[in-house]
Amino acid sequence: MGKSKPYVILSAAISIDGKIATKTGFSHLSSKQDSIRLHKLRSKVDAILIGKNTVLRDNPILTVRHIKGKNPIRIILDSKGSLSKNSKILQTSNKIPTIIAVSKIIPKSNLEKLQQFPVEVIITGKKSVDIKSLLRKLSDKKIKIILVEGGGTVNWEFIKNNLFDELIVTVSPFLIGGNSAISFVEGKGFEEISKSPKLQLKSTKRLKNHLVLNYEKV
Repeated sequence: MGKSKPYVILSAAISIDGKIATKTGFSHLSSKQDSIRLHKLRSKVDAILIGKNTVLRDNPILTVRHIKGKNPIRIILDSKGSLSKNSKILQTSNKIPTIIAVSKIIPKSNLEKLQQFPVEVIITGKKSVDIKSLLRKLSDKKIKIILVEGGGTVNWEFIKNNLFDELIVTVSPFLIGGNSAISFVEGKGFEEISKSPKLQLKSTKRLKNHLVLNYEKV
């Protein structure tokens, strides 16, 4: 895609065994120090992107807190437009620019629901959101840097399609386990290590008992 896509950073706090949430959906793995680091990063990007599952699990607001800084544009991947009217994302869309990316299978009733809010709806992809097409559209909107804080499914979409540039993970001092606990990367996965994106360690930072690893794609 070259210059036709924004710079994409994948970001997450993970347990030592690679989980981003427990089997019951508890996902608060960061420390206060790490949260401040994340919010500084949020204030420097143009947009922050998550999937609908993260909205359902955490009901986040995706603003900049702990520090002074601008709120990034919020982008939600939701193929069927099934977000609840009561979600914090929709309820605060009059204050924070919000884009809902949906696919062509969105029911008319869901589209009408979203249109009741001051959000921009981007329709791309037949049965699910076409990430490549979406990134082109976002680039056209002068969105240059996107921070992806999605769940394992969203992360896999960016990784398998080679659509990310940088990776920042905070390794938290927890062991979670569980086959149904959400991993940092879900999806089908690669069959061979050789198919994995090539990453180069850019920096490491210790925040007391947490370790922040920053990788760049080679």
